[in-house]
Amino acid sequence: MTDASETSAMNDKVAVVIVAAGRGARAGQANGPKQYQNIGGRAVIARTLETFLAHPRTGSVIVAIHADDHELFQLAAGASAVRVTAIIGGATRQESVRLGLLALRSHAPSRVLVHDAVRPFVDAELIDRTIAAIGEREGALPALPVADTLKRESASGVVGETVSRNGLHAAQTPQGFPFWPILAAHEKAHHLGKADFTDDAAIAEWAHIPVKIVPGSPDNFKLTWARDIAMADQRLSGERMRFPDIRTGNGYDVHAFEPGDHVTLCGVAIAHDKKLSGHSDADVGLHALTDALLATCGAGDIGTHFPPSDPQWKGAASRIFVEHAAKLVRERGGRIANADVTLICEAPRVGPHREAMTVTLSEMLGISRDRISIKATTNEKLGFVGREEGIAAIATASVAFPGEIPE
Repeated sequence: MTDASETSAMNDKVAVVIVAAGRGARAGQANGPKQYQNIGGRAVIARTLETFLAHPRTGSVIVAIHADDHELFQLAAGASAVRVTAIIGGATRQESVRLGLLALRSHAPSRVLVHDAVRPFVDAELIDRTIAAIGEREGALPALPVADTLKRESASGVVGETVSRNGLHAAQTPQGFPFWPILAAHEKAHHLGKADFTDDAAIAEWAHIPVKIVPGSPDNFKLTWARDIAMADQRLSGERMRFPDIRTGNGYDVHAFEPGDHVTLCGVAIAHDKKLSGHSDADVGLHALTDALLATCGAGDIGTHFPPSDPQWKGAASRIFVEHAAKLVRERGGRIANADVTLICEAPRVGPHREAMTVTLSEMLGISRDRISIKATTNEKLGFVGREEGIAAIATASVAFPGEIPE
């Protein structure tokens, strides 16, 4: 059964429209449209999809593709193809976005992101910034201040004037909006025959939807020309030449039972005739996972950061500890690749709650559900676990850190 918190979490997911119906003529057609060309050994669109599908706050993903590209898309997207909905886009980017938004109507999301498939270097932090800035009637635009001096050309082909850079920004994607207002704006533009908008922020501006600028990313560039694809491939190929630095951390924790009416395991409250004793909420699974994450970057253990003698942690939700550990990992350049938790208990039964636990851990760690494993086993009636005196947990976390370039 889905509880109220899970329903709220699902409703809060942000839908995504990926625009991938263009022909990419400026990048050349020798190897197909640019969204299907390989960089670093993988298709551009595959890298873009991976980032959005892995983000814990995104939900339904619509990809607008060209009518001729079904086979190309399936081949390029690989396993990701079954996790998205591919639709036929329009003759223009604007029309493709409109069709993508229409495909989301039955999902009724509250917010939506629109992103160009040929921006494969978008990252989770940029997505987070954009989502955070979307309001009930306000959109969000990631952008970078214009750094180059700007010149306006005269009719005769010479410099007519120098344009002030003050307040000028170069727009990026994903652009985020409240869903129903941006859909209404696209539909109005369509019915009025206005088809000259170059991005969705321009349509929002025309429809009087305020759009807040958030910091973009210099890495989030659009692959437009053949040289852009070559540079992206060179960059990713260089990254592959680095020696991998994969670290694995282990954590173990145990808590005794005391009188109560529920236990909290991996962030999920489970009805039981006892509860676990501890200074926080005694979530034995999350405590073990916190230690495993901290171990990957030599950051001590849970007691180092959250001493049980400190009264501020009395009754605290253990997700605070996991999110803190994940933040430390990322600050040191790490990317969480996998989390594995084994719960050792005779009761309660963990199986019926495994999916909810997986969803909760995905949100805490910022990784996709397929990178999370939650298992349970009994102790065959042996020891304190077998006598139902408490619960133990073992956790393992794998983290990829930036490697060294060989000399």
